[in-house]
Amino acid sequence: MNANDTLRGKFLVASAALLLLVQGCAASGTGPTPSSYAVAERVTIGGNGGWDFIALDQFRQRLFITRGDRVQVWDIQSKKLVGEIEGTAGVHGVALAQDLKRGFTSNGRSNTVAVFDLETLKVVDTISIPGDNPDAILYEPKFKRVYCFNGRSGNVTVIDAVNLKVLANVALGGKPEVAVSDGAGHVFVNVEDSAELVVIDQATNAVQARWPLAPCTSPTGLALDTLHRRLFSVCDNHKMVILDAQSGRQVAIMTIGGAPDGAEYDPSLDMVFSSNGDGTLTFMHEDDPEHFTVVANVPTQEKARTLALDSESHRIYLVTALFGPTPAPTAEQPKPRPPVLPDSFTVIVVAPK
Repeated sequence: MNANDTLRGKFLVASAALLLLVQGCAASGTGPTPSSYAVAERVTIGGNGGWDFIALDQFRQRLFITRGDRVQVWDIQSKKLVGEIEGTAGVHGVALAQDLKRGFTSNGRSNTVAVFDLETLKVVDTISIPGDNPDAILYEPKFKRVYCFNGRSGNVTVIDAVNLKVLANVALGGKPEVAVSDGAGHVFVNVEDSAELVVIDQATNAVQARWPLAPCTSPTGLALDTLHRRLFSVCDNHKMVILDAQSGRQVAIMTIGGAPDGAEYDPSLDMVFSSNGDGTLTFMHEDDPEHFTVVANVPTQEKARTLALDSESHRIYLVTALFGPTPAPTAEQPKPRPPVLPDSFTVIVVAPK
């Protein structure tokens, strides 16, 4: 055996040892694996009214659930309702400003944003919005601004979250849905009817770019991997479109469940979640910034379309209810909805096994 053969043999032995070490470390990890999620709990909390977005306060372990004319506040430890935020007619969304100890609700029927104290849950102010049907709402901590996305008027109202003054109204060219911010001066929002993702420059309060999402139709939920600059838009036609947040380039198009309305990204697990109205939760792994794998569609419950993620426990919260038969169409209601069965409203917890 010559010197080269000896060196090659030592290299192979070292490589094998390194591989065993990596495999051992992976096997001894305590984090959830991609295939280990399932429904862990179903807690019926009842109450009348529909629902839309939910938001999680990880510091106080509270889930904020919008219920049409009020916000129910549910303690995730005791699994009990601990309060309600009233005076929120047509409430759609809740945004939490932990640094200001304030919360904000978008009230679609009154065209207002209610400001409440995160500790007491008392409404401390109400801001009139120069827009129609406030829907999704976002707090951005770097600029300390609230972005209220107005569905029928197709614009976003920008509010100073400190002095509670309206700063601007930005036309978006269509019906806005869910938005996220990157912490670097940009807000991204899905525009449902034009199937675009619009980029807002926070410094100028102006639209900076419009990125097409085709073949996506009716994009709603949106999540962001800030580190790798990846945006995840979920769409009505069983598609998740993944964009580069720097250039708008389409990175991938993945198949998800039907009728989604929410998306979340778990940075410590590189997992993306889509909550789907067909009664599934799609979860997908980011193998690397260019490659993704749909791991499973976990059964949840019909119309569990919005979600909130606890990034510390990796638990996912969804809400829905039971429904009766759909009524026959009438002239007044050509597309009737099935009625919600009384007191069947439920929180669903999906968790690692």
